[in-house]
Amino acid sequence: MRIFQVINVRWFNATSWYALYLSKLLQDAGHDVLVITVPDTETEDKAREMGLNVEAIDLNSTQPVKLVKACAKVLSLVRKHKPDVVNCHRGEAFFWWGILRKMRLGFKLVRTRGDQRLPRNDIINRYLHSNIADAVVVTNKRMAEHFLKKMELAENSLWLIHGGVDTKTFKYTESGRAEVRKNFGFTDKHTVIGLLGRFDRVKGQHELIEAVAKIRNESNNDNIRLFLMGFPTATSRHEIDSWIQMNNMDDITAISGKCEDVSACISAIDIGVIASLWSETIARAALEIMACQRPLISTSVGVMPDLLPEEALVEPQDVAGMANKLAEIIENPEMQDKLLKEHAKTMSQLSGADFLKRTLTLYQGILSKRS
Repeated sequence: MRIFQVINVRWFNATSWYALYLSKLLQDAGHDVLVITVPDTETEDKAREMGLNVEAIDLNSTQPVKLVKACAKVLSLVRKHKPDVVNCHRGEAFFWWGILRKMRLGFKLVRTRGDQRLPRNDIINRYLHSNIADAVVVTNKRMAEHFLKKMELAENSLWLIHGGVDTKTFKYTESGRAEVRKNFGFTDKHTVIGLLGRFDRVKGQHELIEAVAKIRNESNNDNIRLFLMGFPTATSRHEIDSWIQMNNMDDITAISGKCEDVSACISAIDIGVIASLWSETIARAALEIMACQRPLISTSVGVMPDLLPEEALVEPQDVAGMANKLAEIIENPEMQDKLLKEHAKTMSQLSGADFLKRTLTLYQGILSKRS
């Protein structure tokens, strides 16, 4: 198949990762994939780093002259490459690709919604998704329910595809665990609680720091350790350090910075945490932690209720609830084993191969239908 993946996402966030990983899977499977992204962005850089075929077009511009030039370039690419499927991963470009779809240029149009914002339930949006797009992909059940119940999208036009993870790359390694624990001063006696994610308010580092401090103060647990696997983005290292100091956690907290071997860092922890305050509509970090066979708990945001059992979830910003859940898991090895078994069931359907298979089933299905 000839496939355009339209990824007009500036930052290399979860939406960008989902689209680029899918593009790489499709390309490795022998399909002709063209990634269309915005110039001079993290997504463009990452796409080129992954060896993908890239066209950078300023599809997000609001300047009329630039927008006309961008649309002309898109039209030229469609006529030159004659794609079978165009998959739009952001809304800004979806409208323009919808116009091209109505011009009957020979491609099928897919809209993938990997962000947390629910689409507006208005006439234009309902028409675009129901009458212009050949299929809509969502990455979590909450978004699926919105399309079905609020926007009245036909069930056969909606696909829930959670994404996947490279289970050959993300797996538990004893050697990686030993090396990382040694480098950060963790011993066999320590119970290491880890959060994997960029330093950003949404990721909940502040709440997790407070929760671990609460456990330490109330249980006199000298063996507990906190491992923040991440690096500054929207939140500075100085601010993270200030939260650690305010909670007297300096002596038991380590910060990884950018991990050269993410699987080794994950393998080094004993309990993984997603403490996000919102978002997590794709939950890349959660998939990677579960693939590395680490017990995981999370706030009940985004896709997390799709991935974890109820007993592994707490409400966002509930510091006391997070502390109680962590303490329960630390003290109860049986619960750790139960979570690992649940994770194994979940991950048995969320490999990269599963991601590719579901997407190809969708693409082949819409191509088999007449326009």
